[in-house]
This record gives sequence, C-alpha cells and structure tokens, in this order.
Amino acid sequence: MEDDGGERSSIVIGLIENRAKEVGMAAFDLRSASLHLSQYIETSSSYQNTKTLLQFYDPMVIIAPPNKVAPDGMVGVSELVDRFYAFVKKVVMARGCFDDTKGAVLIRDLAAKEPSALGLDTYYKQYYLCLAAAAATIKWTEAERGVIVTSHSLLVTFNGSFDHMNIDATSVQNLEIIEPLHSPLWGATNKKRSLFHMLKTTKTIGGARLLRANLLQPLKDMETINTRLDCLDELMSNEQLFFGLSQVLRKFPKETDRVLCHFCFKPKKVTNEVLGTDNARRSQVLISSIILLKTALDALPLLSKVLKDAKSFLLANIYKTVCENEKYASIRKRIGEVIEEDVLHARVPFVARTQQCFAVKAGIDGLLDIARRTFCDTSEAIHNLANKYREEFKLPNLKLPFNNRQGFYFSIPLKDIQGKLPSKFIQVLKHGNNVHCSTLELASLNVRNKSAAEECYIRTEVCLEALLDAIREHVSTLALLAEVLCLLDMIVNSFAHVISTKLVDRYSRPEFTNNGPFAIEAGRHPVLESIHNDFVPNNLFISEASNMVIVMGPNMSGKSTYLQQVCLIVILAHIGCYVPARFSTIRVVDRIFTRMGSVDNLESNSSTFMTEMKETAFVMQNLSQRSLIIMDELGRATSSSDGFAIAWSCCEHLLSLKAYTIFATHMENLSELATIYPRVKLLHFDVAIKNNRLDFKFQLKDGPRHVPHYGLLLAEVAGLPSSVIETARSITSKIKEKEIKQMEVNCQLYHQLQMLYRVAQRLICLKYSSQDEESIRQALHNLKENYMNGML
Repeated sequence: MEDDGGERSSIVIGLIENRAKEVGMAAFDLRSASLHLSQYIETSSSYQNTKTLLQFYDPMVIIAPPNKVAPDGMVGVSELVDRFYAFVKKVVMARGCFDDTKGAVLIRDLAAKEPSALGLDTYYKQYYLCLAAAAATIKWTEAERGVIVTSHSLLVTFNGSFDHMNIDATSVQNLEIIEPLHSPLWGATNKKRSLFHMLKTTKTIGGARLLRANLLQPLKDMETINTRLDCLDELMSNEQLFFGLSQVLRKFPKETDRVLCHFCFKPKKVTNEVLGTDNARRSQVLISSIILLKTALDALPLLSKVLKDAKSFLLANIYKTVCENEKYASIRKRIGEVIEEDVLHARVPFVARTQQCFAVKAGIDGLLDIARRTFCDTSEAIHNLANKYREEFKLPNLKLPFNNRQGFYFSIPLKDIQGKLPSKFIQVLKHGNNVHCSTLELASLNVRNKSAAEECYIRTEVCLEALLDAIREHVSTLALLAEVLCLLDMIVNSFAHVISTKLVDRYSRPEFTNNGPFAIEAGRHPVLESIHNDFVPNNLFISEASNMVIVMGPNMSGKSTYLQQVCLIVILAHIGCYVPARFSTIRVVDRIFTRMGSVDNLESNSSTFMTEMKETAFVMQNLSQRSLIIMDELGRATSSSDGFAIAWSCCEHLLSLKAYTIFATHMENLSELATIYPRVKLLHFDVAIKNNRLDFKFQLKDGPRHVPHYGLLLAEVAGLPSSVIETARSITSKIKEKEIKQMEVNCQLYHQLQMLYRVAQRLICLKYSSQDEESIRQALHNLKENYMNGML
C-alpha cells in the first residue's frame, strides 16, 4: 500500500440506497484497516443524515451506483455526491457490484472478530444494504491498489454511528467544532477559533484523527465517559504519571497507527523477479513499516514502566492488556531474528533510506549484500565529489542536502559566489540566501545510488516475506496497540495538556445523569475565553419541570455566544474531558440540533427564510426526548406577524416534548409564553444605558428585562437621521403599551397554576439532589413556608 502522506484522508466510502429511503454505507479506512458499516432510514429530503456521516468520515473516494431518480422528490445518493462533494473523487460501479451476499461472505472471511460477535448472524437481513456497499468498496480497493486483504485482519464495526451522539452537519458548522464559520475571511491564523484546533495538541496523526472523530460523534455511554474522566482525574492529581506518559508517548513514532495497513494488505504477486519503480516504492514502504513497528515495540517497556502503578481503570486496563501481553514480546523477538538491533525509525530522508537498505542482517541474502555495497560506494563517491568541488571552485560552505524526489543536490550560499557559477553547475535555482544546483557527474551518481537503493528494497522484501506473514497473524494484536496509543495521545496530550495549561480550577469534571437536570455553574466558552481574558461566565439550569429556556436581550449582548458555549460544554463533557465551568451536571444527550444564523442558499434557490424553515423542519422531524435543541432568532427572516406565529407555535410544540430547549429571541412578546406555560423559564442578558448608549454586561439574569428601544439606540449610533428615529420611537411606544396590558392579564389569570408548578419543579430537583436527609427535610420545610406565604 502507498503511504497516505500525513493527515490526508484515507477513507473509501461505498453508498447505496433502496426505494424505501434506506441508505447503506461502508466506510473503509485504509490507514487503520477498519471497515465501518451503517444503515439507516433517511429522514430528510436533503439527505442530512448522509451528509453528517460523510462530513464525519471525510472520504477521499466515494463509490456509488449509477444515477437514478429517488422517490418522493429526494435527490438520490449518487446525485447528492455530484452536487455537494464534487471535490471528492467519485467512482460509479454497476449495481451488480453491490452484492450483499458477497459482502456477507467477505466480512465473514476478513473480519478480525467472529461474525457472531459483530451481530452478522442475527442481523444479516437487516443490514443487507451496508453489506452490499462493503462488497463494492472492498472490490474497488483491491482492484485499484493491486492488493488482497488478508484473512481475519479487518476491524469491522456495525451501525457504529448510532452508538454515539449525533450532531448534524449544519450544527457542526454553526458550533464551529472543526472549522470557524468565517475561516476564508480570517485566513489560516483563525484556525484556533474552532474547538478542534484549540484541542489539537496531539503528537500523532492517529491521535488527531481520533480527536476529530470524537468531537463529531461524542460518546453516549456513561460508563465509558466516566472511565475517561477517572483517567483524567488521576493524571491531574499525579504529576509524575502525567509527565511520564507525555515523555513516553514521544518515543513512539507519530505514524504508528498507519503501520497496520501495510500488514493487512498483501500484494497480489510477490516473486523474486519483481522489478520496477512501483514495486521498489512498495517494498520501501513495507520495510519502513517493519522498522516503525520495531521502534514502537522497543518503546513498549518504557510505557509499561510508567503505567505499572496506575490506579484508574483505563490506564490499569491498558497495562494489563498491552504492557503485559506476551504477544508483543514474541513479535519483537521474531523481528529481531531478521532485522538489525540498532535500526530505528528515522525522519531525515537519507538516514531513513540508509536504515531501510541496511534493515536486514548481513549474510541472509548474497544479492542484497552486493546491492548494499554498490549503495555505499555511490554514496561515498557523491560525498567525495562534494569535497572535490569545495577545493576546486573554492566553495568551503558548499553543502550536500538530500530529498526523496531529486536525491542529492548542492546548496551554495549566495555570498560565496563571486560573479557567475562555473558552467559545470546545472539546474541552478535561487532558494532564499542559497543557490541549489547539480552537475552531470552528480546526476549520474544519483541514478546509480537510487538504483542500488531500489535493488536493496526489493531484495529486502523477499527476505522479509516470511516475517511479514508471521506479523500478519497478529494484526488484531497490533490494531489494539495502535488504538491504545491514539487514545492515550488524545487523553494525555490533548485533554490533560489543555486543562493543565489553564489557571487552577478553571476546568472541572462534569457529572452525568440519565434523567436528572442539566446545570452549569459559571460556564465559559472554551474557545473565546482563550482569546478574551475577561470573559464573563454564565449559568444554566434546565430540568424536566422547566425544559425550555427563553434567552432575551439586545443585539450584541451575548446570546449567540451563550448558545454556542452551552453546546461546546456538552460536547466536551461527552468526549470525556473536563469542562470550562465551576460545576456541571448533564443529562446524557443523544442528538444536538442547532438553528442559528442563516443566509440565502443560491444553489438550492432557497431564501434566508426558506433555509431557516428547512433547518427547523429537520429539527422537528428528528428530535427525541434526550435531544438538546438550540434555536437562535427563529422567524426573523419573514414578516413580523408570521415570524412571531411560527416562533410561538414551534415553542409550544417543543414544550409538549421532554427535550431540553434553549431559545434565543429578540421578540419581546414571546416572553408571554412564560405567563401561560410554567415550564418556560425567562432569562435575559443585562444591559445598562449610559448617556443614551448601550453598556453590555454580558451577564445572564433571571426574568424578563425590557431595554427600551435598544434597536433605536443602535440605529442612532449607525447614523440614521434623528427625525426617522423620533418617528420610530413614537410608533413603538404605542405597540409596547398594548403588550404590557396583555401580560398583566395573563399573570393574574395563571398565577395560582404557576405557584403549584414551581412547587413541583423544586420537588423534582430535591428528588435528584445528593444532599443529606436533614438538609432535604429543611428544604421541604422552607418550600412549604414559602408556598403558604405566596412567596414562590
């Protein structure tokens, strides 16, 4: 397999659908040799679920059947790929290649785990679409790459995306989880404004990929989340363990997770007569993988030493399953029989090439020893040539760099060149304060040196064939090591590192419940607080008895930031990280929906309002009782009466469910909801008026707060004529007078019901309280007294 070159995507996706709007997806990660199968009913005509998964996997190739018209006006997966993923290579394969029977047989043969453990025996009929997608994906990969997937080497997961919290593609964008919203405007320096780039202090490529995957699909399982949090507790309280792990993880090559794919894929033909540049390149990658694996296994005893006394379940389990696993020692011993002891993974190109050429012990293969001798002779001749030029042309500072593309070349400082370079030097190129060039003699030696290296690679691969087969038998064991290293990298180098660089107690451990309230005390925006030192913290409390919060306040008072902040805290908690709050308790969330700022979508001929309505429709059709719904300024893009009516009816619909909802709005008459429905709680952002100017406090407070004519004040600052402002002021005062009268009527009408509801709300909070019996008894007594005196 070819080296995938760093962080570039390495996922091939197969997509197919049926007439019942069901979609089957197979995501084949060539880097980690894993296959993820998903099958689901598409609930949105815009294929929102499919878009979300495609954003999660970020594929380099999408395989789809030929275009066909989808039912009920849906666009069809093939057309979806053409329309929204034109930048991704699309492969159209005949429907006959999407064979679910063949897919089931392939997975039975290739999966590292038993089919029964995957649920294949039980759910074969249910998962026929994703099995069909898997058949096409594996077929294309083997044909395109010229490889065969080795038996029982793939890590296969079924329906994996539904074991995690679902965040749709629009919400990922609104919340700036991976990329900031206006990145093209701000440029590359703005990367730190996203949650991913703030947390991306991982040292390995696999760790960064795992972090991205966790942010896009956070965990839902409370036990797993708490296991990670226990591990963080130990790292935060044990400095020696934290710094020890940080140091040890640096000993493992950053590409350790990539090594697996070279043992899971076997070339279709390996013979002693193999020749050619492509084969030499493939052989070089295989040798590099063996060296990389040896370097990783050499570092395992150091990891074992650091983790030996770890107490948390996660770290203790890693010690037990990896550090005490004798299979790693036996693989290392087997490698040591063929590979030189002092060979190590190197990054410097020529050092890496030399290590690869001399990886196998001397005397195993006569032809290899001859090729090595040629390689050494040509390398020495090149260095002698450089010395000769230094003396002959009086260039004492002439250097001899090397890169994989052009081999050796000369680098001469500009200050050493008097006039023109001698005509012997060719391919002259100015590079900063130096000149890069070559000569015919050097070019000839480079060709011979490269040829000798390629011969070494091919002969080495032949020598390593038996070793490779032995390693392939332990692919699942190596997969565990790669998985563990990525997880440790994320927890230690990302979570623990970010927390430790903040002031003491700025981040705290979140608590989780299945049915309790959702409370955040002194919560902060994780990204913005690193930009603004004086960030103002705010609280939140939602429960089943009060499941909707309406946040009010003028423009620029902090509503949108607050909504984003709540969601990012929830996501951080669900990935097993501490959160920027003094205290937090969170009910496990299954989906996050956001309806935030919209613009016209010219591609789909949708106005701002139409885009807003489509997003709202998607939320209403897909939410569940455990969802977290964030609505920002719903209904503002159409007429005021229609917008208010839609916002009001959406609120009533959401109130009828148990989902937790935070609704930010400018529409002050929406506060009337709280006078009718006791489950609605009103909050506002505090704003003072000084010298006819708004002074924003960014502090969230209880109850409604009417800031008179804040829109007019802002309009005045913007430069509207004073006569226009005065006319607007007289019109709005008449409208306001009528609204206040209606509020007073509602308050009198529903006062008794509100009192009873507040009692019920406090009783529910006490039910989930962790206080002692005496404190709860006192709280009940106070509640009774307040109710009797009408003070609730």
